[in-house]
Amino acid sequence: MAKPSTLSFDVTGFVDNATSQFRNLNPKEPGQWPPLPKIATWAAACAAVVGFGWVMLLSTATEELEALRLKEPQLKTTYKDRLGQAVNLGEYRKQKLQVQEYVTQLEKQLPGKAEMDALLSDINQAGLGRGLQFELFRPGQIQVKDYYAELPIAIRVTGRYHDVGSFAADVANLSRIVTLQNLNLTPVGPRDTSGMLAMEATARTYRYLDASEIAAQKKPAARAPGAAK
Repeated sequence: MAKPSTLSFDVTGFVDNATSQFRNLNPKEPGQWPPLPKIATWAAACAAVVGFGWVMLLSTATEELEALRLKEPQLKTTYKDRLGQAVNLGEYRKQKLQVQEYVTQLEKQLPGKAEMDALLSDINQAGLGRGLQFELFRPGQIQVKDYYAELPIAIRVTGRYHDVGSFAADVANLSRIVTLQNLNLTPVGPRDTSGMLAMEATARTYRYLDASEIAAQKKPAARAPGAAK
């Protein structure tokens, strides 16, 4: 009668064989290593690469998540502000129209280039209408600003105290904007008892720029010779 076959596995021999393959390995010549060290080294390298990549991926994801968490309060505040603006959009449009109307009214108080002569005549007539004598009425150099031009006028008038005061009030009440600056009142003659005064002042009036002047203001300033291009 045949005996049943048995399979045996020499664990001790396998361990000794595997251990012997890891002995006396030359790190400078890994190609000559036995199979088991090669496989173990390859598996360790793969595990290290996968582990490093996984750690870096988690680190990047964690940083992005933390950055988004820090932005969350700001985004909530921005959302509330935008929501409030959207709710009040109609009111904001009404306010914008009111501001535009106010600006238009102010612009109407500024004469154009063609109306400057008429305004200068109005200032002169305001003085003559109060019985003042103009000893000086000299427009200066026009000073161009961002959105308007300013014209200073040096004036010197003589007349009675109340007439000079009325003239200043008339200038302030002109339909166009005119200001009196650097006022200086002095008696006419040291011994004069007639109440006559001399007023020296700088009247400043303003006009809006026409389309060509606004376009010139928007052009880049000419570069100085030798400037870098």
